[in-house]
Order: sequence, then C-alpha cells, then structure tokens
Amino acid sequence: MYPPIEPYDHGHLDTGDGHLVYWEVSGNPEGKPALVVHGGPGSGCTPNARRGFDPERYRIIQFDQRNCGRSLPHASDPDADLTTNTTHHLIADMERLREHLGVDRWLLYGGSWGSTLMLAYAEAHPERVSEMVICAVTMTRRSEIDWLYRGVGRFFPEQWRRFRDGVPEAERDGDLLAAYARLMSDPDPDVRAKAAHDWMAWEDAVISLEVNGKPGSYSDRPPAALLAFVRICSHYFSNAAWLDEGVLLRDAHRLAGIPAVLIHGRFDLGCPLENAWELAEAWPGARLVVVDDSGHTGSDTMRKAVPAALDGFAGEG
Repeated sequence: MYPPIEPYDHGHLDTGDGHLVYWEVSGNPEGKPALVVHGGPGSGCTPNARRGFDPERYRIIQFDQRNCGRSLPHASDPDADLTTNTTHHLIADMERLREHLGVDRWLLYGGSWGSTLMLAYAEAHPERVSEMVICAVTMTRRSEIDWLYRGVGRFFPEQWRRFRDGVPEAERDGDLLAAYARLMSDPDPDVRAKAAHDWMAWEDAVISLEVNGKPGSYSDRPPAALLAFVRICSHYFSNAAWLDEGVLLRDAHRLAGIPAVLIHGRFDLGCPLENAWELAEAWPGARLVVVDDSGHTGSDTMRKAVPAALDGFAGEG
C-alpha cells in the first residue's frame, strides 16, 4: 500500500433533493481520475481506501454515499428521511459528482456493497468507465442477501439465533431485514441502539474466522456511524437494493470493452466466491484473481493484489 496522503480539495455536493454529499480529492490533480466506491452500504469513505493508488499517477476521488460519513442529513438522526436514498439515487449522485469535478471517464474501485453500486453505475453509464477493480464481489441479489443474513447461520447457529431473536417474536419467521429496518426507525433511542448492536454482532460473527476477523471488526465504530450503518444496510437489503433480481449479471454484456480485475477471497463466507466467478464468466473483459488466504476482510496477499491491479491500469488512457 502507498503511504497515507491527505486530500487537496473537498466539499459538499447539493443533490437538489435535500442531500449534501461529501466528496474529497487527493493525489495528482493531473493524474488519471479514479473513483473509490465504499461498501456497507453506509460505511463512508476512509483514508485507507486511497492507499492502493499511486498518488503520483492517480487523481483519487472519494465520496460518502447519502446519509453516511460526512454527508448530510446523517442517518443516525431518526428524522433523516431515507426514502430518497436508493441505488438509483446513488448512481445519479456519481454522475453529478463526475460532472462537478470535470471528469470525462474514470476508473472505479471498491468492494462488497461498493461492487454492486459500481456495476449498476457502469451498466447505466458504460461510456464513463475506463476500468474497474472490484474486491469481494457481490451483486446484491435476493439469493445473496438471504445467504448473508440467514444461510450463513448454519456455520454460526448460536450467533444467528441471537440475530433472529433481536426482532419481535411475531416477525422472527418472516422478513428479518424489514423488521430490523423498522426497529432502526423507532423513535425510542434504546430500541435503535439495541437493534444496531444485534445487527453488528451478526456481522462480526460472519467474518470471525478470517485473518482480519478480530472481535468488533464491524461494531467497533462511533455510535453515530454504527447507527447509520445499520439503518442504511437494513433499508437497502430489505428492499433488495431496488434492483431487479439478477439484473447486474444479466446485463453484464453492457460492460463489454471495460477491462476489470475482480479480486476475491476464497474464504469469504459472506460473499461466496461463486459470485465473482459467475460475473467473470459473463464479462469477457474481466480477470478473476482468487486470493487463497483471504476472506471478506482481506489479507496481506489481497493488500498486495489491489495496488498491483491499480498500478496495471495507471498508464492506460
């Protein structure tokens, strides 16, 4: 990874519908434009995410997706309205940011939820994407959501039962994610805090067997950031990200001509390798790199694979 750097420019982009989306730019102002698309949804951008880029060759653009990070209003505020926070709104924000910064085409880099948003954006605007580097591929299909929040429970039955029992008894055999979304909108702060804790305990369990799966990997974040993360996650996943089932894989032909490197940990329980393999099969321009010692949270090997992939695209026009 490259040494830490600080942004040379930042601001808030007014979306025109009540949101102010935070953005920042670092690296070389004359370098190759690249957009970092963070995961979660709701995690916000981090300084570490830009360290995969050579700062002499890249103009590195980051943004906090709606209602998280430094974007406003913040989802930790129960009065913040999430009805205008959907995948399609985020795609429009990315286009608005591209135009605001005067970028013609940019490389997209991200992973996990970020891979879904990157794919949705690239399939909507393929002419604006030069290359893509994707870690921990997920397309947020209903089958993938069900696997992450129910199927993986076969490996962690005790922890999954606690996750299930975090919602009212009448809803435990139904849509758990919709139940959590309702709890995260409850006017009682104690109800929201408990729901967020229960959700994050499950997220921690899923990655607990990984190299980087230390206790509190997800839940060890400031209270406001934790509340926003869970509220936005439950909002998105209970609505299957407002995407037709399987549409990103079905429309992968729209990515023709966009070179990509898909980097995926073989032991990623939350986002099984099958996701990346299926996408690589449907996308002729994609090269799949399987990291044998990594799960969802990465490893030393993955930390080397990311800059290698980005360096490989740095000289491309």
